[in-house]
Formats: sequence, structure tokens, C-alpha cells
Amino acid sequence: MTTQAGTTANPLRVAIVGSGPSGFYAAEHLQKQSELTVTIDMFDRLPTPYGLVRGGVAPDHPKIKSVTRVYDKIATRPGFRFFGNVEFGKDITIEDIRQHYHAVIFAVGAQTDKPLNIPGEDLAGSHAATEFVAWYNGHPDYREREFDLTVENVAVVGVGNVAMDVVRILARTVDELRETDIADYALDELGKSQVKNIYILGRRGPAQAAFTNPEIKELGEMADAEVIIDPHDMELDELSRASLEASGDRTAVRNVEILTAYANHPSQGKKRKIHMRFLVSPVELIGTDKVEAIKIVKNELYATESGSLRPRPTEEFETIPVGLVFRSVGYRGVPLPGVPFYDRWGTIPNDKGRVLTQQDSGETVTGNYVVGWIKRGPSGIIGTNKPDSVETANMLLEDLAAGHVLAPEAPASETIPQLLTERHVRYVTYADWQILDEMEQQRGLAVHRPRIKFSRVQDMLDALEKAKAQKVPNPAGD
Repeated sequence: MTTQAGTTANPLRVAIVGSGPSGFYAAEHLQKQSELTVTIDMFDRLPTPYGLVRGGVAPDHPKIKSVTRVYDKIATRPGFRFFGNVEFGKDITIEDIRQHYHAVIFAVGAQTDKPLNIPGEDLAGSHAATEFVAWYNGHPDYREREFDLTVENVAVVGVGNVAMDVVRILARTVDELRETDIADYALDELGKSQVKNIYILGRRGPAQAAFTNPEIKELGEMADAEVIIDPHDMELDELSRASLEASGDRTAVRNVEILTAYANHPSQGKKRKIHMRFLVSPVELIGTDKVEAIKIVKNELYATESGSLRPRPTEEFETIPVGLVFRSVGYRGVPLPGVPFYDRWGTIPNDKGRVLTQQDSGETVTGNYVVGWIKRGPSGIIGTNKPDSVETANMLLEDLAAGHVLAPEAPASETIPQLLTERHVRYVTYADWQILDEMEQQRGLAVHRPRIKFSRVQDMLDALEKAKAQKVPNPAGD
């Protein structure tokens, strides 16, 4: 008779698909269960861990990336293994999970962006902000993307933190960027940038902007860029004033204060101008073969039955000449092979992290769990993922106590490396990643930068092979 999972004789075997913050926090909570023996295998399609902390956090925000020290401790505890360069649905399937694990936690994030759904959106020069972010962060999937930085005018649609990241990277000087771990090829291209005017377009008013106080404050602290706001745009409408007073939202109040200071500040004559526009929405991208202008409509706010303030278009239009447009109006997940998906929200349907067969069905998929943005949608910051992941991990532990987990046929730990080897998958271990990490930092040190990232998967694998060959002594002595 098989002993219950979670004992020394029969460890609880958990697979985590995705190696971003939410996956690591789920692993950490499981590791803290001192009465259980837990082994965790974390899989990622890329050879490198950390998800958006590596590929999404702005390079000029190094303090945020220091959270990887916590993940490093989690990854180096006994019973944890990292399998990088392993794609779920291709190299390892949901059927493999059922055969080898008691449970699986999906932590794959929101990997694609929401479209504007306006005419001209498919023109050359129209991009998702996520593509640009991934490009300048050295993500292998976006290494070869091209962005026309010879244009003078750029529009960024959206007023969230990602939009602010894009604006800062476009507006910073090459000397400022050189102090960061921005991808070397992106540094070269941005060093030749001819961008002079960056238009930030928000569909609601300044009191409803989604960016945080530090993000908007940073825009006024750059070496050769300044923020331009029409003082009339800072005259809050009656609904916004009432909503702001009633909510007591300190972030929103402070945002308005910072923006008002920008509006009242005289021009400093800096090279790049960041024009912030509120209560406007794009209605068309204009151009023949590429983006040449963006047509916007002036909005007004109205209160819904629930009390929230929503924008609606007026009859007032404006056309701004721009050659490049980045949209940052929301993100959504993509389906995983063999895993339920709720297309309307772009999430895996779930109840507090337990995967459901379909949205609102109430029927759970045994042993399947979800964390992070693919669970709740694209909301919150890195720290928001911790309580979210703890909630899901607790659901798994409840199910384990009730005996409602998978019953794998082959739970032995050595089966996964054997399986991947048989399938000719060159998986990357956490020790391998530590070698890559050290090499990136050494490459950076040589040119007085924090690191120079490997941005091609094959380059990573080749570098690892070379590093390992140099460390292993030749038994033949030649």
C-alpha cells in the first residue's frame, strides 16, 4: 500500500510551470511546511529563471531586481530543481505531469498584450509595449525585433507603470542607460535615437492614472528630458474631485500633486519633451505603409451605476504626427496545451487557485493549480504575487490532507531527467544558470556595466558547454 504523499518515503512531488515571482513564492510556501517532505521541479521555456524580473523590470530599476536574492535561496534549498529550456506542451506535457507528479502549479503570467482595435493598428511602426520591453531587456524571443528610432515623434498609449518604463527608456540619455543592464544591442540602437517628442496618452483623467508615485516622479528627474503638461489638463472635473476626496487614495492624490507641479514648471530647454495628455483615446493610426500620425478623440468622464468613472468620446478630435506607437492598455494570458482557459479574461479558470474545468463550473481539475497573472489577471506589482501564491499553495495543502491530489505512476525523482534526455532536450539546471549569471556579470565588468546579458538561447547553451569543458579535467591528459 502506498504511503500518503508528503512523507520521507513518498515525498509530495510538485511541478511548477513558469519561473517568475509567483512560481517562486508558491515554492517557498511549500518549502516552509516542516511536517511535509516536498520536492519541487520548476520548468521554464527559457534557460534563465525569474520571468519578468529578468525580462520585464526596467533596466534602470536595479533595486527591484534585487528580489532575485530571495528566489536564489528558494532555488538552492534541498528538494528544489530547475529545468530551464524546457517548453510545456512540447518537451513535457500535461500527461507527463499526471504520470510523475502529485500536483502542478501554473505560473506562466500574462504573455501577450491587448490590442487597441482601431484602424491602422497593423501598420509598420505600431507595436505592443511588451515587445519593446522584452527587446531592450534581452529576451531571446524579441532579440531580432526592430524599432524605428529615427523618428522624432512617438506616442505611448496608456498610463500604467509599463508605459512609464517605455517612456523613460526612450527619454534617457545613452550615458544614463549605460549604467544599467539594458541589452547591449538595445543600448547601441537607443544611442542613435532621434526621438525628441514622446506623447503619453491616457483615456481618463490625471486622478485615474494607473502609474505609481515613484514612476511618475522619475520622469522629472532625467538628465535631458522634461515633462510638458498643459495646465488646463490639470483642472479636475467635478466627478474626479469628488471621487478623489471620497476615496482617500493617497497614491492618486500624490500623482495629481506631482503632475500639477510639472504643469506649472517652466520649460528647462532639455532635448527630449514628454507630453502628457489626459482624457484622450486613439481612434486611428494614419499612414500609407507605416505609421505617420495618430488620431485621438477627446473624452469626458461619467459615473457608472457602481460609482466608477468611465471615459466616453466627445466630438472633438485631434491628429498628432508620430512615426512610432507603443500600446500599453492591458495584458492577457495565452492558453496552455491541455489546460482549461477562459478566453474572455485571458486566464486559467480557477477558484482561489484551484483550476476549474471551465469558468464558474465549480468543478476542479484534480492536482492542478494556478498563481499570478494567469490566475487573477494582470494586476499588482511583484510583491502582490506573494499572498496570491500563498493562497494557492494552501489550497494544494488542503487537497493533499483530503487525499484529493494526483496519484502518479512514476513519482521517482530521476524519471524527469531521464525523460528529457530521452527526448533530446538540453535542459538547464539552476547550477547552470548560476554559471551563466556569473559570466554575464563578468562580461559587464569588462566594460564597466552591471552585466551584459546573453540574448540568444544557443549562445547560452554554447557558453555553458564551453565553461563546463574548461572545468572538467581531461582524463587522457591532453
